[in-house]
Amino acid sequence: MKLPRRRRLEGKTDYKARLAMLKSGKPRLVVRKTNKYLIAQIVVSEVAQDKVLFGVTSSHLLQKGWPKDNPGSLKNKVASYLTGYLIGLKAKGKIKEAILDFGLHRNVQKSRIYALVKGAIDSGLSIPCDKESLPSTDSIKSQDKLNIINKIIKE
Repeated sequence: MKLPRRRRLEGKTDYKARLAMLKSGKPRLVVRKTNKYLIAQIVVSEVAQDKVLFGVTSSHLLQKGWPKDNPGSLKNKVASYLTGYLIGLKAKGKIKEAILDFGLHRNVQKSRIYALVKGAIDSGLSIPCDKESLPSTDSIKSQDKLNIINKIIKE
């Protein structure tokens, strides 16, 4: 009798999905949500180990001009979009295409994860994704946050 792998028992890894992504041979855009932040990383697999090439968290937005009086807003759709935009800018010129890896998070259309993907796509990174899953530009670029978005994108 074969025992399930430890990380599967802990609910941390879906090995079937991971194997499918590794077989593609493309870099992965790994998106993780925490209670305070969103984390985006470009990861490649080398000989049974993952290597992080680029990484950005939504806390980096505080250095770019995000208002410091409301740090709890670093996990909303606008912050997700800008985090994706920053990871796309870091990878520009070095990585042209990546596949999405959102781990065991639920696949909810127009969510924060897809807002991050939209930001990465808008910055020039090619990620195969259904366009209907991405949130609309109007829902991300609301009038009250438009000046912050423009300030961070122009830097």
